[in-house]
Amino acid sequence: MEANECGPQGFPELKNDTFLRAAWGEETDYTPVWCMRQAGRYLPEFRETRAAQDFFSTCRSPETCCELTLQALGMEVTMVPGKGPSFPEPLREERDLQRLRDPTTVASELGYVFQAITLTRQRLAGRVPLIGFAGAPWTLMTYMVEGGGSSTMAQAKRWLYQRPQASHQLLRILTDALVPYLVGQVAAGAQALQLFESHAGHLGPQLFSKFALPYIRDVAKRVKAGLQEAGLAPVPMIIFAKDGHFALEELAQAGYEVVGLDWTVAPEKARDCVGKTVTLQGNLDPCALYASEEEIGQLVQQMLNDFGPRRYIANLGHGLYPDMDPEHVGAFVDAVHKHSRLLRQN
Repeated sequence: MEANECGPQGFPELKNDTFLRAAWGEETDYTPVWCMRQAGRYLPEFRETRAAQDFFSTCRSPETCCELTLQALGMEVTMVPGKGPSFPEPLREERDLQRLRDPTTVASELGYVFQAITLTRQRLAGRVPLIGFAGAPWTLMTYMVEGGGSSTMAQAKRWLYQRPQASHQLLRILTDALVPYLVGQVAAGAQALQLFESHAGHLGPQLFSKFALPYIRDVAKRVKAGLQEAGLAPVPMIIFAKDGHFALEELAQAGYEVVGLDWTVAPEKARDCVGKTVTLQGNLDPCALYASEEEIGQLVQQMLNDFGPRRYIANLGHGLYPDMDPEHVGAFVDAVHKHSRLLRQN
């Protein structure tokens, strides 16, 4: 590779910055689109080889990102096939917090993640930007207390009601772990960051504003300061709080450039809530990809009309499911590119 083909830190020059420009609120020729899903669960070639121990097949889903962070804090984690991460010794009592590692050491425990990010950035060869991920403090807390997934989050919510001080202590520990982890991802090559609050919907407005929102804000503020201190250029940050429609206005003012939406939110209502100062991302129902390619095109056209061409990144309202046809995912992406160009001509 010629030296002049490289960008900062020796990375290949980015040839397609449409996603980043949309995230920053700049005008674009078409609407950028991406999808969330763990390659190991979704792409057939990964499922067939079951190379699930390899970083590239395991570290692409919210669940696995949470698992990595919590492992670094000293939590024992086992991967249960078909279910995701499980914690054999969840936090049950206040004193269990004492067995957690110092959160400031988490980034040094996750060196292999940073190496993988750097390698991925090199291999992308500037074709598209690389997005870094982490789970938000409340979502991480739910895994630690519940010992894995839960339909009610009753054990984690019991902590909020019965042990509010210990809950805040735990959420502060998680925030202290997340900040250097996210800054480290940017140093390693991530060009945008998404924080996901997968379990926002289990909290009503009061609990959310008390136990989730302050830490979501803190992560954004401290990561931005950390990037500046490290001499790194700012990157756009995305907050995706699934089922957190009751807090859209607050999330839009939490310090993130992009607010992700699940499929239960009407685009026009979301735009009314957040105003014109942030970019919206979303929000096609993932199950729409079971429809015919023709219908996917019609649904995408409606979605693009509802969101409008500015300050918008197309996505699904959650991740891809394992049995989805890659051809239909391709039809979704193609429809976004096609219809968004037409929309700009009118």
